[in-house]
Amino acid sequence: MKILLTGFDPFGEDKINPSIELVKKVEEKIGNAEIFKLEIPTVFKKSGKILEENIKRIRPDVILCIGQAGGRSSITVERIAINIDDARISDNLGEKPIDEKIRDDGDNAYFSNLPIKKIVEEIKKENIPAEISNSAGTFVCNHLMYESLYLAKKYKNIRAGFIHIPYLPEQVINKANTPSMDLENSLKAINIAIKTIINHNGEDVKISGGKIS
Repeated sequence: MKILLTGFDPFGEDKINPSIELVKKVEEKIGNAEIFKLEIPTVFKKSGKILEENIKRIRPDVILCIGQAGGRSSITVERIAINIDDARISDNLGEKPIDEKIRDDGDNAYFSNLPIKKIVEEIKKENIPAEISNSAGTFVCNHLMYESLYLAKKYKNIRAGFIHIPYLPEQVINKANTPSMDLENSLKAINIAIKTIINHNGEDVKISGGKIS
């Protein structure tokens, strides 16, 4: 099995992005899976192009994208990506699309085909906070998740999904009342997610992951 694992470079005012720092620390072999690591630029269109180039090169069985979600306190496994770019801030090339489709020939939304609830369940067993997220936002994280699922259909037989991790503690020193998680626990959670993906066959577990609002 081949797993393409991606993380983003820093963006906005942040000098570090925990997603790529985490990806760097993941072992290159987990169980029967080879892990291929890729740093993705926090740039709308370029992120998808680089992802597709590496899908063609690696031919992965699984694409697992990792991103930073400042303000979240848990590992959040994304359920859905929507076909829209609507930026509050500019990406790293200064682009700031508003209400632009990601793919004109794509569906309005795509659901992750990873066992998202099983991943959450297994992470929580290790006393790491985790939950399902029903919004990956409308910035580059959502863009890349959408592209990964669009390309998973294009190249067939690929499973794909996205996981957000919180800020690192050093990122919130000057951000009062903002949650964070140390890299060790985030890394532990992603390793659990990868092992769950490797070992899981068939349908996801039927447990509630819903929210009232």
